[in-house]
Order: sequence, then C-alpha cells, then structure tokens
Amino acid sequence: EVQLVESGGGLVQAGGSLRLSCAASGFTFDDYAIGWLRQAPGKEREGVSCMRSSDGRIYYADSVKGRFTISSDNAKNTVYLQMNSLKPEDTADYYCAAPNSGRYYPTTDAMYHYWGQGTQVTVSS
Repeated sequence: EVQLVESGGGLVQAGGSLRLSCAASGFTFDDYAIGWLRQAPGKEREGVSCMRSSDGRIYYADSVKGRFTISSDNAKNTVYLQMNSLKPEDTADYYCAAPNSGRYYPTTDAMYHYWGQGTQVTVSS
C-alpha cells in the first residue's frame, strides 16, 4: 500500500522558515517523482515543487523560486521542502503527492495519483 505522510507545518511569522517532510512507503521511492502542492482557502490548488531522484529533475513554481528548496533522503524515503523567507501568501494546506508510475513526471495536479493528508502552513504578517 502506497502511503505519503506529511509533517512539519505550523504557524510562522513572515520572513521565517519551515521545513516540510513527506515520508513515503509502498513503492520504489527513487524512481518516482514526488511533488509538493498547496491549496489556500478559496483558491485553486497550485503545484509548488517536484523532484525525481532517478534523473535529478526538479521543478519550482515561479512564486517560490529562490525561497523554497526541495530535496530528498533516499535512505529514509523522505522528501523535504525547505521554505525560507515565507510570505503571508504562502499560507495554505500543503500536500505531497506521487503519480502511479515512475515514468510520469507530473506537470499538472491531475497527473498525481497518491496523496498525503496534508499539513497546514500559516504565515502571519
């Protein structure tokens, strides 16, 4: 059974940092793209970042480039999202997700098949 479990969300002041973790199980972690997406109240879900360890492919949304860094610890089957210089507009529920095949590198949220339960990030001004 594939499972994705996020952790690390919380409340932080603008300019602060948080590190989200996504612990994956039930599939060959290295071969799959793992993405971070977020959804703020009243807004559409947005892809934030994605990486695939097998080929080093990484994506960042323009809104987070230079502030967020995605990384992985393959020994722990965990993907991290280091979020620095946080802004109030980063406030959202953050989800990690994976497609149902290592062949896919998701470019839309519809391409993700497995989802975590989400972790809430609140950035106060």
